[in-house]
Amino acid sequence: MMNYSFNVKGEDFVFAQSYDINASYKDLGAVCDAIRYLKAETALDILHHVVEKDIPVAYRRHNKHMGSRHELGGQKGGYPEKAASEILKTLSNAIANAGNRGKEGNEMVIVGASANKTRIERRYPSKGSIAWGRGMYGMSATNHSDIEYAKIEIVLADEFSDKLTKNMKYFIKMKKANNKQPKAEAKPTLDPKAKKLQAQKEAERKKGERKEAPQEKKDQKKAEKIEAEKAKEEPAQKE
Repeated sequence: MMNYSFNVKGEDFVFAQSYDINASYKDLGAVCDAIRYLKAETALDILHHVVEKDIPVAYRRHNKHMGSRHELGGQKGGYPEKAASEILKTLSNAIANAGNRGKEGNEMVIVGASANKTRIERRYPSKGSIAWGRGMYGMSATNHSDIEYAKIEIVLADEFSDKLTKNMKYFIKMKKANNKQPKAEAKPTLDPKAKKLQAQKEAERKKGERKEAPQEKKDQKKAEKIEAEKAKEEPAQKE
């Protein structure tokens, strides 16, 4: 059985987790903070918008040198689309696990969402690196870069379950009252065929405008020339 850091157990809770994720645990933690104590359906909608970079995510920690976002009321935030896509997969797994138990996963509340660093792997440059030693065998650079792997945990529960703690009930209520997630602008969605047809029509329209523009100029010059000739003929007739 997998171990979870969530310390409240029972049949009312549905668990899901992902291991060895090659993503920043700081970004994952910020996204978990954004969806915790929300309904699973609402969280899915938010994560889809974050992946598409429609709405930012607030960073309470690890936000040094990060810009403020007007969508968040001046809070520091960003668009961690990679972290959001990984959490989206884990949340989808949790909803599927709830369905296997005969529960409505979309109607359940996320009572636990966390991300932690699991292990670090060191990476060294290959032997004969030209960074130092001019390509001599065994004379590679002494610097290295680490890969940090992370773990995600998602816990779902019924909103009106008796197993929920006082803190969980309080924060669920507060999230409902003060959900300050910025709303994404509605974008019209078109099928690929409709998009292609629309692009072709737009290209034909622009092409027609380009052809019509020189013809209009020619017609205008002809009209001006005829008017000038008429103006010259009128004084000659009077004489």
